[in-house]
Amino acid sequence: MSRPGSLSDKRKNPPWSRWRPVVIEPISDEDWHLFCGDMVEILQGKDAGKQGKVVQVIRQQNWVVLEGLNTHFHYIGRTKDHRGTMIPSEAPLLHHQVKLVDPVDRKPTEVQWRFTEAGERVRVSTRSGRIIPKPEFPRADGIVPETWTDGPKNTSVEDVLEKTYVPRLKI
Repeated sequence: MSRPGSLSDKRKNPPWSRWRPVVIEPISDEDWHLFCGDMVEILQGKDAGKQGKVVQVIRQQNWVVLEGLNTHFHYIGRTKDHRGTMIPSEAPLLHHQVKLVDPVDRKPTEVQWRFTEAGERVRVSTRSGRIIPKPEFPRADGIVPETWTDGPKNTSVEDVLEKTYVPRLKI
């Protein structure tokens, strides 16, 4: 979970220790059904039965991180004179430890991928048969592309598409 090269990564992975890689078979893009913003219910662990929103998906490890659930606490800023600050941190869960919540009855359900008459691929709840739409998850920088307005320093589309270079051979 720590960014490679950061102090927390160096503290967790000192050069003299060796971690055995955990071999995980990644799930294909066609079968993956959990996305950021989905409501899911935890099936195993200390928070079993609780529902929460997916805030991060790590596809390489088949992990999902839920907002405010499956947390552990650790200290930051600890020195010999100061005890530091204890902060909560969400731990990832494997994809089979959570299930998507059916929007009709708010209970966990299995999901199937199906096609609509328009040819669009959608998730369908096996419990109720309703379509579960993919959630609109905001970008990390807060920009919504549909509401973007061009400023005075932005290059117009016409200027970008204008051909200004004419290739020729030098004789």
